[in-house]
Amino acid sequence: MQNTRINRLIDLLGERFRVWLSNPWRRISLLVISLLFGTFLGTAISTIAGQSATWDIIVAGMLVLLTELANWLVYRSPRPVARSLWVEMLNALKIGLTYNLFVEAFKLGS
Repeated sequence: MQNTRINRLIDLLGERFRVWLSNPWRRISLLVISLLFGTFLGTAISTIAGQSATWDIIVAGMLVLLTELANWLVYRSPRPVARSLWVEMLNALKIGLTYNLFVEAFKLGS
């Protein structure tokens, strides 16, 4: 690629974002936000899919597929390696979603 102004700008913004994420508290805060968004997403999916009973099986299959895809991305190597922030955020989102679906199931069971 040519070294145009827009390419330099994008490279500079990416580097500054990487430096910004080097602070551990910012990284942890993004992971917590992702976990909380997963719990919100679990509530939203269960209420929207539960509104019309025709989508329950399809949404459950899609959630299992997405959860297994996230598991494959996170745990594909046999030894723990330094994962990227995006993979860790996806894992936190998956954990929040799964946790909230269990909470919703317990609420319906009681």
